[in-house]
Amino acid sequence: MTELPTYEDVRAAAARLAGRVVRTPMLRHPLLDSLTGGTVLVKPEPLQRTGSFKFRGATNAVTRLSAAQRAGGVVTHSSGNHGQAIACAAASEGVRALIAMPEDAPAIKVESTRRWGAEIIHFDRLGTDRDALADRLAEERGAALIPPFDHPDVIAGQGTVALELIEDAAAAGLRMDALAVCTGGGGLVGGCALAVEGMSPGTEVFAVEPEGWDDTARSLAAGERLRADGKGSTFCDALLSIAPGRITFAVNQPRLAGGVAVTPDEVLKAMRFAFDHLKIVAEPGGAVALAAVLAGHVPARGRTVGVVISGGNVDPAVFARALA
Repeated sequence: MTELPTYEDVRAAAARLAGRVVRTPMLRHPLLDSLTGGTVLVKPEPLQRTGSFKFRGATNAVTRLSAAQRAGGVVTHSSGNHGQAIACAAASEGVRALIAMPEDAPAIKVESTRRWGAEIIHFDRLGTDRDALADRLAEERGAALIPPFDHPDVIAGQGTVALELIEDAAAAGLRMDALAVCTGGGGLVGGCALAVEGMSPGTEVFAVEPEGWDDTARSLAAGERLRADGKGSTFCDALLSIAPGRITFAVNQPRLAGGVAVTPDEVLKAMRFAFDHLKIVAEPGGAVALAAVLAGHVPARGRTVGVVISGGNVDPAVFARALA
Protein backbone atom coordinates (compact mmCIF):
# COMPACT_ATOMS: atom_id res chain seq x y z
CA MET A 1 0.00 0.00 0.00
CA THR A 2 1.07 3.58 -0.62
CA GLU A 3 2.64 5.16 2.45
CA LEU A 4 -0.10 6.74 4.57
CA PRO A 5 -0.16 10.49 5.17
CA THR A 6 0.57 11.81 8.65
CA TYR A 7 -0.06 14.92 10.72
CA GLU A 8 3.38 16.16 9.64
CA ASP A 9 2.20 15.93 6.02
CA VAL A 10 -0.80 18.13 6.86
CA ARG A 11 1.54 20.65 8.44
CA ALA A 12 3.77 20.60 5.36
CA ALA A 13 0.73 21.04 3.14
CA ALA A 14 -0.35 24.10 5.14
CA ALA A 15 3.03 25.71 4.54
CA ARG A 16 2.91 24.79 0.86
CA LEU A 17 -0.61 26.19 0.41
CA ALA A 18 0.00 29.48 2.21
CA GLY A 19 -0.84 32.26 -0.24
CA ARG A 20 -2.33 29.77 -2.71
CA VAL A 21 -5.60 28.98 -0.94
CA VAL A 22 -8.07 31.10 0.99
CA ARG A 23 -7.89 30.81 4.77
CA THR A 24 -11.64 30.64 5.27
CA PRO A 25 -12.98 32.18 8.51
CA MET A 26 -14.53 30.52 11.56
CA LEU A 27 -18.21 31.48 11.76
CA ARG A 28 -20.59 31.45 14.71
CA HIS A 29 -24.26 32.34 15.12
CA PRO A 30 -26.25 32.67 18.36
CA LEU A 31 -29.27 30.93 16.84
CA LEU A 32 -27.16 27.92 15.92
CA ASP A 33 -25.90 27.69 19.50
CA SER A 34 -29.44 28.14 20.84
CA LEU A 35 -30.94 25.44 18.61
CA THR A 36 -28.25 22.89 19.40
CA GLY A 37 -27.56 23.78 23.04
CA GLY A 38 -23.84 24.00 22.37
CA THR A 39 -21.11 26.15 20.89
CA VAL A 40 -20.95 25.51 17.16
CA LEU A 41 -17.96 26.60 15.07
CA VAL A 42 -18.52 26.61 11.31
CA LYS A 43 -15.80 26.32 8.66
CA PRO A 44 -17.30 27.71 5.40
CA GLU A 45 -15.41 26.18 2.48
CA PRO A 46 -17.85 27.57 -0.13
CA LEU A 47 -15.69 30.67 0.31
CA GLN A 48 -12.65 28.73 -0.93
CA ARG A 49 -11.34 29.13 -4.50
CA THR A 50 -13.49 27.03 -6.87
CA GLY A 51 -16.18 26.98 -4.17
CA SER A 52 -15.10 23.95 -2.15
CA PHE A 53 -12.42 22.44 0.08
CA LYS A 54 -11.25 20.34 -2.88
CA PHE A 55 -8.95 23.12 -4.05
CA ARG A 56 -6.72 22.48 -1.05
CA GLY A 57 -5.95 18.84 -1.83
CA ALA A 58 -5.78 19.41 -5.57
CA THR A 59 -3.28 22.24 -5.20
CA ASN A 60 -1.14 20.31 -2.76
CA ALA A 61 -1.00 17.35 -5.15
CA VAL A 62 -0.35 19.37 -8.32
CA THR A 63 2.41 21.46 -6.77
CA ARG A 64 4.23 18.28 -5.73
CA LEU A 65 4.41 16.88 -9.27
CA SER A 66 7.86 16.47 -10.80
CA ALA A 67 8.83 18.33 -13.98
CA ALA A 68 8.37 15.11 -15.97
CA GLN A 69 4.91 14.55 -14.51
CA ARG A 70 3.90 18.13 -15.24
CA ALA A 71 4.89 17.69 -18.87
CA GLY A 72 2.45 14.79 -19.19
CA GLY A 73 -0.43 16.68 -17.60
CA VAL A 74 -2.92 15.40 -15.04
CA VAL A 75 -6.01 13.20 -15.21
CA THR A 76 -8.82 12.67 -12.73
CA HIS A 77 -12.47 11.68 -12.45
CA SER A 78 -14.94 13.80 -10.54
CA SER A 79 -18.63 14.60 -10.11
CA GLY A 80 -17.59 18.23 -10.14
CA ASN A 81 -15.80 19.78 -7.17
CA HIS A 82 -12.54 17.85 -7.47
CA GLY A 83 -12.61 18.35 -11.22
CA GLN A 84 -12.93 22.11 -10.85
CA ALA A 85 -10.18 22.11 -8.25
CA ILE A 86 -7.75 20.10 -10.39
CA ALA A 87 -8.56 22.26 -13.42
CA CYS A 88 -7.86 25.45 -11.47
CA ALA A 89 -4.74 24.14 -9.74
CA ALA A 90 -3.36 22.79 -13.01
CA ALA A 91 -4.04 26.08 -14.81
CA SER A 92 -2.25 27.97 -12.03
CA GLU A 93 0.81 25.75 -12.52
CA GLY A 94 0.69 25.68 -16.34
CA VAL A 95 -0.24 21.98 -16.47
CA ARG A 96 -2.77 20.37 -18.84
CA ALA A 97 -5.78 18.70 -17.23
CA LEU A 98 -8.25 16.06 -18.42
CA ILE A 99 -11.35 15.53 -16.27
CA ALA A 100 -13.77 12.61 -16.63
CA MET A 101 -17.18 13.72 -15.32
CA PRO A 102 -20.55 11.93 -15.01
CA GLU A 103 -23.06 12.75 -17.72
CA ASP A 104 -25.47 13.96 -15.03
CA ALA A 105 -22.98 16.18 -13.20
CA PRO A 106 -24.52 19.55 -12.24
CA ALA A 107 -24.18 22.02 -15.11
CA ILE A 108 -22.63 24.64 -12.85
CA LYS A 109 -19.77 22.25 -12.02
CA VAL A 110 -19.19 21.24 -15.64
CA GLU A 111 -19.14 24.85 -16.81
CA SER A 112 -16.78 25.92 -14.03
CA THR A 113 -14.40 23.06 -14.80
CA ARG A 114 -14.32 23.94 -18.49
CA ARG A 115 -13.77 27.61 -17.64
CA TRP A 116 -10.36 26.75 -16.18
CA GLY A 117 -9.30 25.32 -19.54
CA ALA A 118 -9.59 21.62 -18.73
CA GLU A 119 -10.58 19.02 -21.30
CA ILE A 120 -13.74 17.13 -20.24
CA ILE A 121 -15.04 13.72 -21.21
CA HIS A 122 -18.34 12.34 -19.87
CA PHE A 123 -19.25 8.89 -18.58
CA ASP A 124 -22.32 7.07 -17.29
CA ARG A 125 -22.34 7.42 -13.49
CA LEU A 126 -23.94 4.05 -12.79
CA GLY A 127 -22.47 1.96 -15.61
CA THR A 128 -18.81 3.00 -15.57
CA ASP A 129 -15.90 1.98 -13.35
CA ARG A 130 -14.57 5.50 -12.98
CA ASP A 131 -11.28 4.42 -11.40
CA ALA A 132 -10.55 2.07 -14.30
CA LEU A 133 -11.52 4.80 -16.77
CA ALA A 134 -9.16 7.32 -15.15
CA ASP A 135 -6.35 4.74 -15.01
CA ARG A 136 -6.75 4.05 -18.72
CA LEU A 137 -6.82 7.72 -19.68
CA ALA A 138 -3.72 8.47 -17.61
CA GLU A 139 -1.84 5.55 -19.18
CA GLU A 140 -2.87 6.51 -22.71
CA ARG A 141 -1.73 10.08 -22.26
CA GLY A 142 1.28 9.54 -20.04
CA ALA A 143 -0.37 11.77 -17.47
CA ALA A 144 -0.24 11.84 -13.66
CA LEU A 145 -3.38 10.50 -12.01
CA ILE A 146 -4.71 12.56 -9.08
CA PRO A 147 -7.85 10.81 -7.78
CA PRO A 148 -10.54 12.67 -5.82
CA PHE A 149 -9.68 11.30 -2.37
CA ASP A 150 -7.47 8.19 -2.27
CA HIS A 151 -4.12 9.99 -2.57
CA PRO A 152 -1.74 10.98 0.27
CA ASP A 153 -1.12 14.52 -1.00
CA VAL A 154 -4.84 15.12 -1.54
CA ILE A 155 -5.66 13.90 1.98
CA ALA A 156 -2.92 16.04 3.52
CA GLY A 157 -4.14 19.13 1.71
CA GLN A 158 -7.72 18.58 2.84
CA GLY A 159 -6.50 18.32 6.43
CA THR A 160 -5.64 22.02 6.41
CA VAL A 161 -9.39 22.67 6.83
CA ALA A 162 -9.32 21.29 10.39
CA LEU A 163 -5.86 22.69 11.09
CA GLU A 164 -7.14 26.23 10.49
CA LEU A 165 -10.34 25.65 12.46
CA ILE A 166 -8.45 24.29 15.47
CA GLU A 167 -6.11 27.29 15.38
CA ASP A 168 -8.99 29.78 15.13
CA ALA A 169 -10.91 28.05 17.92
CA ALA A 170 -7.83 28.21 20.17
CA ALA A 171 -7.43 31.91 19.39
CA ALA A 172 -11.01 32.36 20.65
CA GLY A 173 -10.24 30.39 23.82
CA LEU A 174 -12.16 27.30 22.64
CA ARG A 175 -11.34 23.62 22.12
CA MET A 176 -13.62 21.40 20.09
CA ASP A 177 -15.17 18.37 21.74
CA ALA A 178 -16.27 17.07 18.34
CA LEU A 179 -15.91 17.82 14.64
CA ALA A 180 -18.53 16.86 12.02
CA VAL A 181 -17.19 16.45 8.48
CA CYS A 182 -18.97 15.90 5.16
CA THR A 183 -17.80 12.53 3.80
CA GLY A 184 -17.79 10.90 0.39
CA GLY A 185 -14.66 8.85 -0.24
CA GLY A 186 -13.13 9.96 3.05
CA GLY A 187 -10.31 12.28 2.00
CA LEU A 188 -11.57 15.37 3.82
CA VAL A 189 -12.51 13.59 7.02
CA GLY A 190 -9.22 11.66 6.90
CA GLY A 191 -7.13 14.79 6.56
CA CYS A 192 -9.15 16.44 9.31
CA ALA A 193 -8.63 13.41 11.57
CA LEU A 194 -4.87 13.68 11.06
CA ALA A 195 -4.94 17.37 11.98
CA VAL A 196 -7.02 16.63 15.07
CA GLU A 197 -4.66 13.82 16.09
CA GLY A 198 -1.74 16.22 16.05
CA MET A 199 -3.37 19.34 17.46
CA SER A 200 -6.46 18.39 19.47
CA PRO A 201 -6.35 14.66 20.30
CA GLY A 202 -9.36 14.84 22.63
CA THR A 203 -11.67 15.93 19.80
CA GLU A 204 -14.02 13.30 18.36
CA VAL A 205 -14.27 13.30 14.56
CA PHE A 206 -17.48 12.11 12.90
CA ALA A 207 -17.99 11.21 9.23
CA VAL A 208 -21.36 12.48 7.95
CA GLU A 209 -22.88 10.92 4.83
CA PRO A 210 -26.22 10.89 2.97
CA GLU A 211 -28.47 7.97 3.87
CA GLY A 212 -28.01 5.08 1.47
CA TRP A 213 -24.45 6.23 0.74
CA ASP A 214 -23.08 5.62 4.24
CA ASP A 215 -20.22 3.36 3.20
CA THR A 216 -17.80 4.91 5.68
CA ALA A 217 -20.19 4.46 8.62
CA ARG A 218 -20.86 0.85 7.63
CA SER A 219 -17.16 0.16 7.19
CA LEU A 220 -16.22 1.70 10.54
CA ALA A 221 -18.87 -0.39 12.29
CA ALA A 222 -17.71 -3.59 10.57
CA GLY A 223 -13.99 -2.94 10.85
CA GLU A 224 -13.49 -3.51 7.12
CA ARG A 225 -14.22 -1.72 3.86
CA LEU A 226 -17.85 -2.25 2.85
CA ARG A 227 -19.92 -0.89 0.02
CA ALA A 228 -22.97 1.30 0.47
CA ASP A 229 -26.20 -0.10 -0.90
CA GLY A 230 -26.39 2.82 -3.33
CA LYS A 231 -30.17 2.93 -2.99
CA GLY A 232 -30.37 6.34 -1.38
CA SER A 233 -31.23 9.60 -3.10
CA THR A 234 -28.62 11.09 -5.43
CA PHE A 235 -29.47 14.54 -4.08
CA CYS A 236 -26.04 14.93 -2.46
CA ASP A 237 -24.24 14.39 -5.77
CA ALA A 238 -20.80 15.27 -4.38
CA LEU A 239 -20.89 12.40 -1.85
CA LEU A 240 -21.95 9.37 -3.89
CA SER A 241 -18.86 7.21 -3.32
CA ILE A 242 -19.86 3.57 -3.18
CA ALA A 243 -16.99 2.53 -0.87
CA PRO A 244 -14.20 4.16 1.16
CA GLY A 245 -10.79 4.39 -0.44
CA ARG A 246 -8.07 1.96 0.62
CA ILE A 247 -5.86 4.79 1.86
CA THR A 248 -8.67 6.85 3.37
CA PHE A 249 -10.09 3.90 5.29
CA ALA A 250 -6.65 3.01 6.63
CA VAL A 251 -6.36 6.59 7.89
CA ASN A 252 -9.92 6.82 9.21
CA GLN A 253 -10.53 3.47 10.87
CA PRO A 254 -8.30 4.06 13.91
CA ARG A 255 -9.11 7.76 14.24
CA LEU A 256 -12.82 8.42 13.70
CA ALA A 257 -15.39 8.30 16.51
CA GLY A 258 -18.02 7.00 14.09
CA GLY A 259 -20.25 7.84 11.17
CA VAL A 260 -23.81 9.17 10.88
CA ALA A 261 -26.25 9.55 7.99
CA VAL A 262 -28.70 12.34 7.16
CA THR A 263 -31.86 12.50 5.05
CA PRO A 264 -32.49 14.77 2.06
CA ASP A 265 -35.03 16.72 4.12
CA GLU A 266 -32.46 17.34 6.85
CA VAL A 267 -29.99 18.50 4.21
CA LEU A 268 -32.50 20.92 2.67
CA LYS A 269 -33.17 22.45 6.09
CA ALA A 270 -29.44 22.86 6.68
CA MET A 271 -28.99 24.54 3.30
CA ARG A 272 -31.77 26.98 4.16
CA PHE A 273 -30.29 27.65 7.62
CA ALA A 274 -26.85 28.33 6.15
CA PHE A 275 -28.34 30.79 3.66
CA ASP A 276 -30.68 32.57 6.07
CA HIS A 277 -28.38 32.91 9.04
CA LEU A 278 -24.76 32.33 7.99
CA LYS A 279 -25.19 33.95 4.56
CA ILE A 280 -23.48 30.93 2.99
CA VAL A 281 -24.66 29.12 -0.13
CA ALA A 282 -24.14 25.40 0.52
CA GLU A 283 -24.62 22.60 -1.99
CA PRO A 284 -26.39 19.45 -0.74
CA GLY A 285 -23.21 17.45 -0.17
CA GLY A 286 -21.60 20.46 1.47
CA ALA A 287 -24.41 20.79 4.02
CA VAL A 288 -24.59 17.26 5.44
CA ALA A 289 -22.37 17.96 8.47
CA LEU A 290 -24.44 21.00 9.42
CA ALA A 291 -27.57 18.89 8.90
CA ALA A 292 -26.23 16.25 11.30
CA VAL A 293 -25.61 18.81 14.04
CA LEU A 294 -28.95 20.57 13.56
CA ALA A 295 -30.78 17.22 13.64
CA GLY A 296 -28.91 16.07 16.74
CA HIS A 297 -27.15 13.14 15.08
CA VAL A 298 -23.87 14.64 16.28
CA PRO A 299 -24.81 15.89 19.78
CA ALA A 300 -23.78 19.45 20.56
CA ARG A 301 -25.58 20.14 23.84
CA GLY A 302 -23.09 21.37 26.42
CA ARG A 303 -20.23 20.86 24.00
CA THR A 304 -18.14 22.78 21.47
CA VAL A 305 -18.63 21.26 18.05
CA GLY A 306 -16.97 22.11 14.76
CA VAL A 307 -18.87 21.81 11.48
CA VAL A 308 -17.36 21.82 8.00
CA ILE A 309 -19.58 23.20 5.24
CA SER A 310 -17.54 21.69 2.46
CA GLY A 311 -18.82 23.24 -0.77
CA GLY A 312 -21.24 25.64 -2.40
CA ASN A 313 -21.42 24.67 -6.07
CA VAL A 314 -25.16 24.13 -6.33
CA ASP A 315 -27.42 24.38 -9.38
CA PRO A 316 -29.95 27.22 -9.01
CA ALA A 317 -32.91 24.86 -9.36
CA VAL A 318 -31.64 22.66 -6.54
CA PHE A 319 -30.98 25.65 -4.34
CA ALA A 320 -34.48 26.92 -5.03
CA ARG A 321 -35.80 23.69 -3.44
CA ALA A 322 -33.96 24.55 -0.24
CA LEU A 323 -35.28 28.10 -0.21
CA ALA A 324 -38.81 26.83 -0.79
